[in-house]
Amino acid sequence: MAIQLYNSLTKKKETFVPMEEGKVKMYVCGPTVYNYIHIGNARPPIVYDMVRRYLEYRGYEVEFISNFTDVDDKIIRAAHELGEDVFAVANRFIEEYHNDTCALGVKKANKHPRVTETIPEIIDFVAKLIEKEYAYESGGDVYFRTKKFEGYGKLSSQSIDDLRSGARIEVDERKEDPLDFVLWKAAKEGEVSWESPWGDGRPGWHIECSAMVKKYLGDTIDIHAGGKDLSFPHHENEIAQSEALTGKTMANYWMHNGFININNEKMSKSLGNFVLAHDIIRQHSAEVVRFFMLTAHYRSPINFSDELLDGAKNGLERLRTAVSSLEHRLGESADYGEKAEWLTKISQLKETFINEMDDDFNSANGISVMFDLAKEANRYLREEQTSKEVLQAFIALFDELAGVLGIVVRTQAELLDTEIEALIEERNEARKSRNFKRADEIRDQLKDQGILLEDTAQGVRWKRG
Repeated sequence: MAIQLYNSLTKKKETFVPMEEGKVKMYVCGPTVYNYIHIGNARPPIVYDMVRRYLEYRGYEVEFISNFTDVDDKIIRAAHELGEDVFAVANRFIEEYHNDTCALGVKKANKHPRVTETIPEIIDFVAKLIEKEYAYESGGDVYFRTKKFEGYGKLSSQSIDDLRSGARIEVDERKEDPLDFVLWKAAKEGEVSWESPWGDGRPGWHIECSAMVKKYLGDTIDIHAGGKDLSFPHHENEIAQSEALTGKTMANYWMHNGFININNEKMSKSLGNFVLAHDIIRQHSAEVVRFFMLTAHYRSPINFSDELLDGAKNGLERLRTAVSSLEHRLGESADYGEKAEWLTKISQLKETFINEMDDDFNSANGISVMFDLAKEANRYLREEQTSKEVLQAFIALFDELAGVLGIVVRTQAELLDTEIEALIEERNEARKSRNFKRADEIRDQLKDQGILLEDTAQGVRWKRG
C-alpha cells in the first residue's frame, strides 16, 4: 500500500508521489523566536518529526528544512522590554528551542535557515516581483498585488471578493487595495534594518519562507507543512508570492496539524492561556509529552490537561513494562517452545502498523498497534515454554516501531550524578571553544539517557526526565 496523505490544498487524501523517486523535499514553518515555545508550538515539530521518521522508515531520503524567524515585530518588542539586543534575544530563544525540541525527541532539520541569513535572496525575490508587476513600492514599503494573482485563496478556499467583504481591514492609503500585503517594511527609527533598492528596511513575514523554500529546496517542493493557524494568511500568501514569481506550483502537498486546546479553547500567547513546553517537560517528562502528542491524529485538535498527560504516562509505562518483561524472560529462556505461530503474529502486527501509518500518518492507530503488540507479548509470557527467537522478535519490533514514532520503550542503566556532571563540564568547555558539534552530541547523549539540560544565567541545570 502506498502512503495516503491528506492534502490541505485539495481537501482530500491523495496517494503520495514525490517529484523524484525515493526522495522527498519537505519544508516546515518554524517559530518566531521571541520567547520559549508553549506546548501548542511544540506540536508541529513533534508531528512533522514523526512524518519525517516514517517517510525515512518507508525508504525515502528526506531533505527536511525548518526555519527560524529571527527578526520580527515581536522580537523587537521583546528586546526592548528586556533591554537587550535583538540578535541576542533571537539567539537565546533559538538555543532554548533546540533544548526543548531535542528533549522531545525531535531530530534537527538538515538545515535551520534564519531570516537574517537570507536577506539578499529576499531582496532579490521582492525586486523580481516588482519587475513582473506583482508588487509595488509605496513610501519605502513594498506590497504584493493580491488581486493580480488569479489563484489567491485556493488553499483557504476563499475568493478575493469573499475576503474583501468579510474582512475588517483598516484603510491604508499606501496600498492600492486593502488586501495587499507587505513584502518589505520601511525602517523605523531605532529598529534593525538592511539596505535595499527601496530604502533601509526589513522583510515582511510571508516573503521570508518563500525565499527560504526557493533557496534551499527549489521552485517546487513535495511537502510544505505547519500549524493549522498558518494556512491563512501565511501559507496563502506564500503560494501567491512564489507562484507569481516562478509560474510553478510551490508545493504539491500541504499539511496542517490541529491545535492544542485548554478547556476547548485554542492555546495561544495572545489569549494568555499558554503553558510553556519546558515547564511541562519538568512536570511530566519530555518522553511522556511526545507520547501524548502522538496519541491523537495530527489533524485532530488535542485537549490538554494534567490528567490526560498522566494517562499518557500510564500508557507509555504499559509498553515499557511489556518490553522489560520480555528482556527479563530472555535472560532466563532456552530456545524452545512454539515459534511459527508467534512469529507470524508479530509479522502481522508490523504490517498492521504500516497500514495504519500509511493512512495519513495515523500515529494514534500506530500506537494502538503497539498496545496490541504488548498484549500479545504478555500473553506469550504466560506460556510455560518460550523461545529466545520469539522473545527477540517481540523486542525488535517494539524497538522498530518506537523508533518510527520517536518514543523510548526500553529502559537504560542510569548514569551516575558524577558522570552527568563530567559530561556537562565537557559540554561547557566544547561551547567555550565553539565546538558546537561536540556540545550537541553530549546534549543528545544525555537526552537519550533521560537527562534534560537547561541553560540558565546561573549555569547549566539538569534533571532526570
